[in-house]
Amino acid sequence: MIFKEALRRELSFTTGGVFLVLVTIMVTTLVIRILGYAANGSVNPEDAIVLISLATLGYLAVLLTVSLFVAILIVLVRWYKDSEMIVWFASGLSISNLIRPILQFATPLIIIIALLALFVWPWANRETTLISQRFQQRDDVSMVTSGQFKESARAERVFFIEELDVDKSEVKNIFVADHKNGRLSIAVASTGYIQNAEGGEKSIVLHNGRRYEGQPTAPDFRILEFNDYTTKIRSKEALAPAPRDREKTVSELLNDNNPTAFNANRAELLWRLGLPLMALGLVLIAIPLAYVNPRLGNYTAMFYAVLIYLIYSNLLNLTQNFVAQGKFSVFVGIWPIHLLAFLIAYVLIRNRINPSIRWWRRQLPASFSHK
Repeated sequence: MIFKEALRRELSFTTGGVFLVLVTIMVTTLVIRILGYAANGSVNPEDAIVLISLATLGYLAVLLTVSLFVAILIVLVRWYKDSEMIVWFASGLSISNLIRPILQFATPLIIIIALLALFVWPWANRETTLISQRFQQRDDVSMVTSGQFKESARAERVFFIEELDVDKSEVKNIFVADHKNGRLSIAVASTGYIQNAEGGEKSIVLHNGRRYEGQPTAPDFRILEFNDYTTKIRSKEALAPAPRDREKTVSELLNDNNPTAFNANRAELLWRLGLPLMALGLVLIAIPLAYVNPRLGNYTAMFYAVLIYLIYSNLLNLTQNFVAQGKFSVFVGIWPIHLLAFLIAYVLIRNRINPSIRWWRRQLPASFSHK
């Protein structure tokens, strides 16, 4: 009980530490990527924090899977290197006796991974798409910011408004540069207002200003003074995009009768169900994989762990692609990879049971081993 409690405590601290490190790396990467999108005008800078949070939530299942796998390896490798496993094996126990306490610790986390993959992952993807779509469908007036030059959604007009009162729909010191049919038109005015027309159309009405048309060196260049000048604000039709397979809930994946999306829906379902199964397979593989000879003091287990995780995750993604392409059904694709992982874990554990007991008993003093 003492060793089991110590194992549970170390696994908790190590898993938490590894998880925090991975989340920090993930957030740093997302900050760089999303701020780059914001700088390019692909997303709203005000939505950057929300998009980073949603992306992090979406990948929590993967991060937790890796954290659990690495934490078990780190703890057991340390126990081997510090010779704490001598007491374990000298007490007549084997590696198989580690399975139960480790699974007791890992089972709640695997359930959380399943919930994150089945429910949080599609919700985060859907919210991210809606935020990005809403920004792309914004009209020209929503892009106007006081004191800044702003380009219209179709890149054919540039606005500058020194002061903007959205509540009163009033604007002051307006500059509008419009390029249409190869002809440049510039309008400036001291005051104006935003006009809402029927059907949702919007316009900016300028008061007491001037309008410059054409090139100053061209013979058809004109300067016009006006009392009222109306420039129409074009708006994109706000359509809710059809959800992609990664954005659909489990019920939508199962009930979608669209034949063109059938294979993609089943492939997405295979990936979501495969993630907790992969976490379980990695936990079982980590137990025998952590074996280290304390006299050698090497960490080759970590190298094999990285290799195993990459192969496992890539095989899962490859199977998902095969199911999406209709090469075989989801029922055929969901079990071979995980069954192979469980068989590898079983073979490794069986190979470690008797040899490890004999090896550790040879390390004990002769008087102690006779007792």
